[in-house]
Parts: sequence; structure tokens; C-alpha cells
Amino acid sequence: MVFVKKYAGLFILISLFFNAALAGDLNVRGEKLQKCSDSPKTGFFRDGFCLTGSQDHGTHVACATVTKEFLEFTKSKGNDLITPAPEWSFPGLKPGDQWCLCALRWREAKKAGVAPKLDLNATHQKMLKFAPLKDLKE
Repeated sequence: MVFVKKYAGLFILISLFFNAALAGDLNVRGEKLQKCSDSPKTGFFRDGFCLTGSQDHGTHVACATVTKEFLEFTKSKGNDLITPAPEWSFPGLKPGDQWCLCALRWREAKKAGVAPKLDLNATHQKMLKFAPLKDLKE
């Protein structure tokens, strides 16, 4: 029991890694998932890929090229992606940056007419649970 308590945190981290690594890693086209961005470093796991896992309650699977309109929209909804947050190693985004967005936020932005264009090669197949491919292509 002492062993389990002592190494529980490490076990959780290893589980998260393997969950992401074994998740299929396919894009919405059914091909190998491509990297979204290294600069700024994006993804729930900050590995540049729009992977997700059990701890990712936002389902960060949509690789988008953010626009000024989208950044203002998401800030108005309480998610400020513009302002740097050094405590989280977050540089802040500017129009033209690629970033792994929450699937539901992208869908909400789509309905509002401000959804940024997606890189379908780097958008995880799980995005198809939130929007049809034809919407993702627009």
C-alpha cells in the first residue's frame, strides 16, 4: 500500500502519456496526425500535437490558425488567449498563430461566424464527434 501511495502520481503521468500515445493519433481525414505548432508550443500535453486524454476536459483537438476576431470572441467568453501567462509558460497568442482549440469553443465560434480556419492534417479525428467534416473544411 505504501508503494502505491508513493508512486501514484508517477503512475498517473505515465497513464496520461500512454493514453495520448495510443489514442489512434489520426486526423479528421483518417491519416496520421500531423503536428499543429511548436511555436508557440501547443496541445494539451504541450508536445505540439492536438492530442487529448482523460484529464483534458476541454478536448483540445482542433488545430486552428487563430484570427483577431476569434481571439476577441473567446476572450469575451472568459478565455483570454491574448494575454501572456508566464506562470503557465503561455506566451499569449496573436493572429496567425496555430493553436489546439477546445472542440466546443470552435463549434461555438462557428455558430457565431468567427471560427478560425482549421489545419485538417493536424486536427484530431475526435473533432468529428463535435462537427461534421464538411463544417471543418469551411
